Amino acid sequence: MPELPEVETVMRGLQRRLEGHILVRAVARRPDLRWPLPPGLAERLTNARVTGFRRRGKYILMRLADGWSVLLHLGMSGRMVIGAAGTNGVAQHEHLELETDDGWRIGFVDPRRFGSVDLVETAHEDSHRLLAALGPEPLEDGFSAAVLDRALAGKKTPIKAALLDQTIVAGLGNIYVCEALFRAGISPRRLANTVVGGRVARLVPAIKETLRDAIAAGGSSLRDYVQPDGALGYFQHAWRVYGREGDPCPVCPGKPACKGVRRIVQSGRSTFYCPRTQR
Repeated sequence: MPELPEVETVMRGLQRRLEGHILVRAVARRPDLRWPLPPGLAERLTNARVTGFRRRGKYILMRLADGWSVLLHLGMSGRMVIGAAGTNGVAQHEHLELETDDGWRIGFVDPRRFGSVDLVETAHEDSHRLLAALGPEPLEDGFSAAVLDRALAGKKTPIKAALLDQTIVAGLGNIYVCEALFRAGISPRRLANTVVGGRVARLVPAIKETLRDAIAAGGSSLRDYVQPDGALGYFQHAWRVYGREGDPCPVCPGKPACKGVRRIVQSGRSTFYCPRTQR
């Protein structure tokens, strides 16, 4: 599933093409994805003006001039494809199509149909059932060591699992949690309620730096993920531990006590870390 950097990259691509423009055409090719589409969605979007965008966790909000927002979630395999109208035909598994007044065509492609599209009043976006319980945005100033310390208090689950809990911090997924924990020197096995003091003070900036680096690189290309213009993300070439089982640790290559990057399974997901540097 695309994580925060991939969703941010997609949102920015949509923003460049749609913000300030009118949707002169909208087509919904099926009545549902993961859940039913809002009744009359295509009619609601036709001739609507797009005024702005916002990302919340792994969700994209496209704001319209009439006071409503389109809530988009890419799901497991969803992606947005953008091209000049008349030059890119309907793709396989394309379920929603938009066309702008300046000649751009946008398609929402989702082979596995785990994505979703909904409508919510812009003034009440944060009350939507999919957004109401989300934790703080990790790239905003409100996400601090003190905030995370309070959220982790009493949590006797591994810190890796705690950071994947979207009610603690929004938008983090398996890849970037592994990378942030490595940068912070914290073992993914450590219980969340013991990540205090210097550890939590290291972890918050490590999360922010990891996400910012990934966004700057255009996200990570993993399975079905591509940017809206079709270009791949390149952050996977900068992964320090994720997917690098058996490779030398980037921090302690050649150290006798270091056995390299190790892979373990936590809650059914692969975790990559260096036991020597992450404590």
